[in-house]
Amino acid sequence: MACCTFQDAFVNISDLHPNLSCPCIMGIVIGKTDVRGVTDRINIGSERYTFSFTIRDSPSFFINASCWGKQGYIRSLSETFHVGDIVVVQNPVVQPKHLEREEKFNPSTPSSVKLLVSEINSMVRVRRQDTDDHLLPLLHIPTQYLHNYYLLDDVIANGQSLSGEVINILAAVRQVGDVKPFTTSDGRKGQRCEVKLFDFTVQSFPMVCWDNESIQQAQSWIPRETVLFISEVRMNYDSFRNSMVATVISKTILTPDPDIPQAHELINYLKDCAINDAFMEESEETAAASVNLETIADVYTVQQIMDNAPEAVYRKNPVYGIVFAFISSLNIDDNAKKILRYRCSRCRYLIKVPSEGCTYAFCNEMSQDPKSALPSLDLQMDITDHTGTLSCNLFDRVAEDTLSCTVDGFFNLTEGQKTSLKWNLMLERCKIYVKVSSSPKANDGLRVDILSCKKADPNEVLKYILRSDVPF
Repeated sequence: MACCTFQDAFVNISDLHPNLSCPCIMGIVIGKTDVRGVTDRINIGSERYTFSFTIRDSPSFFINASCWGKQGYIRSLSETFHVGDIVVVQNPVVQPKHLEREEKFNPSTPSSVKLLVSEINSMVRVRRQDTDDHLLPLLHIPTQYLHNYYLLDDVIANGQSLSGEVINILAAVRQVGDVKPFTTSDGRKGQRCEVKLFDFTVQSFPMVCWDNESIQQAQSWIPRETVLFISEVRMNYDSFRNSMVATVISKTILTPDPDIPQAHELINYLKDCAINDAFMEESEETAAASVNLETIADVYTVQQIMDNAPEAVYRKNPVYGIVFAFISSLNIDDNAKKILRYRCSRCRYLIKVPSEGCTYAFCNEMSQDPKSALPSLDLQMDITDHTGTLSCNLFDRVAEDTLSCTVDGFFNLTEGQKTSLKWNLMLERCKIYVKVSSSPKANDGLRVDILSCKKADPNEVLKYILRSDVPF
């Protein structure tokens, strides 16, 4: 087996051709697929195993490599390196690339050849990054033409005509969802992770990762900070959501924080949104409206939330849960100026100055229907169980539902009626759905929003009251 020991022994990807003998190639891994088994056409009844990866050694050149062998070898090899690692590929077979067949399932590359790594003759080994750190910037250079991408509103505008198409997207990460395992009908196990994207034009767009490598990459993305150039992602129409969804496939290359002017503009936009609290307003507006309460199953005590939520929301992803507690404080008898806010009748965003109307950038694009500033309740509520007390926000439609009273109806109550309403609520143990998210304005860095507050079923309370496990 050939062995490379000197820098000048490496062959540049741009110089590869089928007649090369015992080539050695060094590059950084920019894409990788999961291991899969295929039927062996020679040894009927047996399987061979394979996975592919894409390596790059310059801004202009990158190449696909396919690894083949027995199950143990291929799985072991796949686990030795991941996207972002620098590898040396020793003695691969350099083959001409059949364009249509090769790029149907693999990333499009500028090379006219591909690499075949075999168990018997080839080797892939990882090099320390600090010895070849000149390759690291290549992770941040998109593999497609810089102007060849869709804005998210273009995807939405094209709708189902793009379903099944493979396109490029430049977008920022809004939220990285939990990794959820599943089992197929034939018993195969897998996992999925949904990422919410956004850009200048659309505030939330779903992208689903199904393979281990892209899911692992997603765990390193920082919501509302990471920008992605997503090359060759597939678009599908989801009839259940009645919307388009991006799906990461074997052709997809995920380029984090791309070093291109368009991405720098998007980063500046993220900073402006953070300064102007645009993310906080969106969080309030969607806290109850976009969450299906039936999907929330984890039950916490107040102490569990206070002890474990800070770490859970470190990456700025919200945590959802249920708390069985009493309402120990509710400021419905405060001055009206302290508990009354205004929201846009169309998008439900906060309006700081009612006479100026809604200032949310996308509101006018959502609909041409008339809009107005509507009064909204914004209350502070403390909830208490046997472990402690938690300060929460109760606002807008959730507040009206909890009080069983509209905004207009609330302000028509006498002070005596408000006091009676308050104490009737505070005497009951409630089943409270909460959303815990990061907030730079809060002393403890956390914001707790009430998604629903109803009188609890005593039998359900008994089931959970003695639980002490921490599901964060």
